[in-house]
Amino acid sequence: MNLKKLFLMQITNGISEEIYTILDIKDKQKLKKEENMYYLKKEYRNKLKIVITGGVFDIIHYGHIYTLEKAKERGDILIVIVANDKTVFKNKTRKPIHSQEHRQKIVSSLKPVDLCLIGEEDPIKMTEKINPDLIVYGYDQKPFITNYPYIKLDKTEEYKTSKIIEELGI
Repeated sequence: MNLKKLFLMQITNGISEEIYTILDIKDKQKLKKEENMYYLKKEYRNKLKIVITGGVFDIIHYGHIYTLEKAKERGDILIVIVANDKTVFKNKTRKPIHSQEHRQKIVSSLKPVDLCLIGEEDPIKMTEKINPDLIVYGYDQKPFITNYPYIKLDKTEEYKTSKIIEELGI
């Protein structure tokens, strides 16, 4: 198994004892046990460049695809955080068109995405769990986690879900 797969297996809550027992010896040597779960040893984790980006992803449009492609170019693994329904309502002052689970499934199916997670109430805690090497923000996003390296993409053309919603009269 390659490092990328091992990292993705461990990302949510670690690799369980049950899974660990069926791994081959080479993979087991890359892992360390912490609190009854297994994680990549630091020297193996450091061989991967982990990038995260996030958003609502309610109506997928070219601006989303552009952001995901540019984010993926900057690392080995792209993890996308889809805003949970409460966060969408709080930040956009509207109910999301699609549920968080629906949006997660759609984003998970996009080519640049290695893993898509639903955002937690505390984005800083979630970011610390992933421990990315880089956070990529879209041109219209305000960086809110700045204790990790981050970039803000340049505006190419203006693609906004809010404009699509307005044009559709939703």
